[in-house]
Amino acid sequence: MDKNLFSYINWSLVGCMLLLYFVGVGNLYSASGTRVESGLAFNPFYQRQLVWGLCGLICMLLAMLFDYRRLRNVAWPFFLFSVLLLLLVPLTGKSVYGAKRWLSLGFMSIQPSEMAKLAVLILVARMLARDGRPLGWKDFGAILLTVLVPCGLIITQPDLGTTMLILLMLAGMILFHGIRGYVFKTCLLAVPLAGAFMWFVGMHGYQRQRILTFLDPGNDPRGSGYHIIQSRIAIGSGEIWGKGFREGTQSQLSFLPERHSDFALAVFGEEWGFVGCVALVTLFCLFLLSIFSSAVQSKDRFGSMLVVGVFFYFFWQILINMGMVIGIMPVVGIPLPFISYGGSATVVNFALLGIVLNVSMRRFMFKR
Repeated sequence: MDKNLFSYINWSLVGCMLLLYFVGVGNLYSASGTRVESGLAFNPFYQRQLVWGLCGLICMLLAMLFDYRRLRNVAWPFFLFSVLLLLLVPLTGKSVYGAKRWLSLGFMSIQPSEMAKLAVLILVARMLARDGRPLGWKDFGAILLTVLVPCGLIITQPDLGTTMLILLMLAGMILFHGIRGYVFKTCLLAVPLAGAFMWFVGMHGYQRQRILTFLDPGNDPRGSGYHIIQSRIAIGSGEIWGKGFREGTQSQLSFLPERHSDFALAVFGEEWGFVGCVALVTLFCLFLLSIFSSAVQSKDRFGSMLVVGVFFYFFWQILINMGMVIGIMPVVGIPLPFISYGGSATVVNFALLGIVLNVSMRRFMFKR
């Protein structure tokens, strides 16, 4: 590997990534503590996140070492392997909170749907990079049908959030690439029909209840509306400057559910207030801007589509999770990148950023 390539690394992206990761570890350290009569009891979420972060950094470095154009050759095998793992989930998967989404390897568990995100990204980037012209019905249909295979398997786990994220990432990549007007207009007309199909056929009862709760959380304050209500209380009680590190009452006294995962932002907002949340949103904006700049600077179509896919992957997670926590979007179980706890998700996040850095490092090696 040419050592001069390291001089082209997107260091602003590296800095934002590391800041977000360590902010997330610190937030998990606070969220892991629970006040009890004998003092403060800790759950090891932040310790596990440090281990997963180390694994993720290794994967990121490995993703930077090879010529990213080689991913074209492994796109289909990797995609088929991820589909195979998804097929194994209902047969040998492990159930947690009523959802069967994990495969146990003995010493650890993996979530195949996280791998499927990466597989879909690489395969769609390859398919879009073949031709620079806007997509017609033939190419659009081929891409959509291919992606619907893992999405159909994921939604049966059930995991509506991951399915939605993959489809939104796909939509962003296609719009960036270009799509013919008649195809785009037809898709817009089909959105209400797809929504109706998902409501009556694709969603479980509790998923429909989440949307109804989003419209009126007070209708079931001790049941389905409890998460949103407690999250709003936590963020609102932080006011301007926050209550201070590990001083939040909603999180430390265990009123806030899922405070280490989906609602980690509520812990942060309670402790650091409006000012801290603005700082965190600004950091995320710089993070996304750094990714997008790498997409614009890429000198070949495949690399550009890879980075665009990573951009939309993070953009939609950030937007949906923040909207979910403050109550302007339904609760769909999408974590906040680097802030929420998650082993497989953390490793995939770092691996995706390794691909972005790979493209950035080699931007002067190719021509369009």
